[in-house]
Amino acid sequence: MKTKTPRTARQKTLVAALRPAPASPRAASPADVAPAPALGARASYRHGDLRRALLEAGVDLARGGGPQAVVLREATRRAGVVPNAAYRHFASHAALFAAVRAAALAGVAQAMTQEIAALAPLPPAPTPHQVVAHARGCVRAVGRGYLRFALAETGLFRTAFAAFTPDEPGASAPGLAQAPAVGGANPFELLGAELDRLVEAGVLPPARRPGAEYLAWSAVHGMALLLLDGPLQATRGDAAAALGQRLLDMVERGI
Repeated sequence: MKTKTPRTARQKTLVAALRPAPASPRAASPADVAPAPALGARASYRHGDLRRALLEAGVDLARGGGPQAVVLREATRRAGVVPNAAYRHFASHAALFAAVRAAALAGVAQAMTQEIAALAPLPPAPTPHQVVAHARGCVRAVGRGYLRFALAETGLFRTAFAAFTPDEPGASAPGLAQAPAVGGANPFELLGAELDRLVEAGVLPPARRPGAEYLAWSAVHGMALLLLDGPLQATRGDAAAALGQRLLDMVERGI
């Protein structure tokens, strides 16, 4: 069993630097966004709710140790039941991992949605300049939410995008197209919706829209990995925040 590694001072500083500004009075509150059920504090098992208890235990394992820590037997131990009791809800490690991965993807989407909600809303009769500025801001907000989640919930972030190796023939984890998320959209769909908004605002030419999700996603995901595992691990505080903002500006203007 892997133990949870305490967050380093560097990661705490990076998380604080990328934390969103308070929402404006008219912006949607994070409380208005339905949280992913499995990402909250794990409750004790109650009769009739074993599946949820197992899923929350799996999420706790992923949060502390990443995808390799999601083990069905350990999830049953944390839920307080014998291993055989789990098979009625999760027939294998693959089934549990797929559910935990979906919950982690939903957490990424929630972080994105909260960043968008923190933006000042458009007025009832916006000017073209305001429409363009808001569309650009939404694309940047999606990237900020992605980076914030990567730094604050590193174990879940790694699980959300882990290469999946099934433990039985035919088993598979959901792709981004099937992953649940806040508001009915997953992270990939949220990014796509904001890119569509750029097209509607006249910022992104329609001819350049197809496939733009992959370009934007790869750039921001690469930055997240450089901050977590690569040569940018020593980058701290305002320097990390400024670097992240420059990347988001480059992505928004370059696609």
